[in-house]
Amino acid sequence: MEGFQLREVLDQRRSEQLHRERLVLDGPQGPEVLVNGKRYLAFCSNDYLGLANHPAVIARFQQAANRYGLGGGASHMIIGHSRAHHELEEALAAFTRRPRVLLFSTGYMANLGVISALVERGDLVCQDRLNHASLLDAGKLSEARVLRYRHADSEVLTNRLSDSNAYRKLIVTDGVFSMDGDLAPLSMLANVAKNNDACLMVDDAHGFGFLGEGGRGSVSHWQLSIKQVPVLVGTLGKAFGTSGAFVAGSEELIETLIQFSRSYIYTTAMPPAIADATQVSLQILESESWRREHLTDLIKLFRDGCHAMGIPLMESMTPIQPILVGDVEQALLVSRKLAELGILITAIRPPTVPRGEARLRVTLSASHSRRHVDYLLTALNQVQGLLNTSN
Repeated sequence: MEGFQLREVLDQRRSEQLHRERLVLDGPQGPEVLVNGKRYLAFCSNDYLGLANHPAVIARFQQAANRYGLGGGASHMIIGHSRAHHELEEALAAFTRRPRVLLFSTGYMANLGVISALVERGDLVCQDRLNHASLLDAGKLSEARVLRYRHADSEVLTNRLSDSNAYRKLIVTDGVFSMDGDLAPLSMLANVAKNNDACLMVDDAHGFGFLGEGGRGSVSHWQLSIKQVPVLVGTLGKAFGTSGAFVAGSEELIETLIQFSRSYIYTTAMPPAIADATQVSLQILESESWRREHLTDLIKLFRDGCHAMGIPLMESMTPIQPILVGDVEQALLVSRKLAELGILITAIRPPTVPRGEARLRVTLSASHSRRHVDYLLTALNQVQGLLNTSN
């Protein structure tokens, strides 16, 4: 591909220690994984409630595959919308306590589809600087004017909105920020939206399952209504343990997305067996509160242990517990040393996080035991010198 200089671009990325490589998993998700023939204790999955390998979910998937087959076959708007999809949408609507839900094949596509359907050229989209890449990309593709405000800073956001004479104003934020683990100040953002005639959209990919009443997420945690947060996005590949995403909202919102969301209209539906299996995940999520309670205990155990060792953690009450290292090379070194001790934690580097903020993104799951966390703390104690050097 002459003119594209792909080799030079890749060489540059390697020289900056930013080249990504995929791990090959030789088995199911779980606290202990097999990667390239070697076993590790993993602390880098988003399977927060430990449902990705749950026997009941697997059994339901197998039964549904026998009933519906494998592929979705077509888009939802042609002949791809199965009974399994429809029933899951109804179940998620009841779970989120909203009139309707619309399923998407991925969280990325949900965010692209929602923002592009709601705003256009001449409108304004205000985004938190630490929003997920899918939200940022969706803003760009919408052709609306996109302004990013300082992380969780409602004052800066207010100034952005008050200076605009846009017809439509959309505030977009993560409910839980995926790389920092902190919560968006949704109550403040809802007030800002109300006072500036704006609409608030929350991507709660990392909040559902753990936060709020019955695991209903960040919006439930802040006790906000559909009027305060009209647009709610969730993913099924994290706490739900399956795959796909959904948007929950009013009858008018969902019907608008069905008519105008290109990433919904022009995409093959997710496999119906996955939709059917997700109903079991949802039932477990709602009924087995011990998973959230156990996960809360593990978070406290981990944070207390790091505090006792003097290992600084970022402020987070969620299963996402980042250890800020700073230097890219140092973060990679610590990750490698932990791997030698049988611990798998990914070093997160730019452009996923800002330059100078490379980190170890520790994620905890209800499938972990206290023994697993104790071993992680023991391993961190052995590499603590490297962490102290890098800070």
